[in-house]
Amino acid sequence: MMIKEDIEAIKALLASPKKIVITMHRNPDGDAMGSTLGLYHFLKQKGHQPTVIAPNEFPDFLQWLPGSENVIVFERENDTAVKILDEAEIIFTLDFNTLGRTGDSMQKVLEKLDKTYIMIDHHQKPDDYAQYIFSDTSYGSTCEMIYHFMHSLGEGNTLNKTIATCLYTGIVTDSGSFRYPSTTGTTHRVVADFIDLGIDNSKIHSLLFDNNSANRIHILARALQNMTVLPEHKTSYSYLSQEELSSLGNTKGDTEGIVNYGLSIKNIMFTAFFTENKDEGIVKISFRSKEGFDVNQYAREHFSGGGHINAAGGKSTELLEATIQKFIATLANIKID
Repeated sequence: MMIKEDIEAIKALLASPKKIVITMHRNPDGDAMGSTLGLYHFLKQKGHQPTVIAPNEFPDFLQWLPGSENVIVFERENDTAVKILDEAEIIFTLDFNTLGRTGDSMQKVLEKLDKTYIMIDHHQKPDDYAQYIFSDTSYGSTCEMIYHFMHSLGEGNTLNKTIATCLYTGIVTDSGSFRYPSTTGTTHRVVADFIDLGIDNSKIHSLLFDNNSANRIHILARALQNMTVLPEHKTSYSYLSQEELSSLGNTKGDTEGIVNYGLSIKNIMFTAFFTENKDEGIVKISFRSKEGFDVNQYAREHFSGGGHINAAGGKSTELLEATIQKFIATLANIKID
């Protein structure tokens, strides 16, 4: 939790109405959207003028979230976003801890602003750009951290069904529907609070996971066809080329969660999922692991990435085939238990 002095300083900052920007990392997921919109509804309720700015488009399966229609997309509405950032008094950065996660163009804008930054995040090795930092890797989601942040401000009684719906979304997605080791008894108690507030947890889960387009299912099928298992390394990997993605009608969010299928194979402890993006000139990589193998450290060492112990991302500027071969080559020098 944040130190008492910082909490008191933030209370003072929020004691009178402010223009506030809330932003998240590029390619926002359920935790990024849920935490920013949850905080948005809380601040609005307290009389502030909050605006959520997403670096780029967010997936269709998150566009049902209350308030999502008011999100400004930096890439699409650049002039408007820059003006709002210029006028903001406070900027909350949620679910990321280095400004580079917002993308090159937004990072350049954020770095030049002389504003009060408040970071709330659960990833490792935070940068020091923020005046106030709530950074704790023991939390499974930023949404759970927002819940505790509100309580630390003495504002637990302002939680309502709308805020809880947003925060539940991030908790359920970042916990793998409560399957991951970061899920604690406290996590379940937080969710119980949300259910008591009236959220429709069954409907939220259905909107998140039972709302696929036919294209998304075809993309999943192709990725599973492309899966390779390396039992001698307790590892699996899959990939999708740009040609495959384009031919199958890929849209934002269609590849979300595919990496997890690689860990569902018996005796597999480490998996990777490669997606080729020729527009950006990179191969994006998702890593997942079980138990003690640290994919955060692995991603940092080999693929300019990072994240959590059991979930991380990386990238490569080499061609898809060369990137996969590099990945396979690294397995000879690591121990996976």
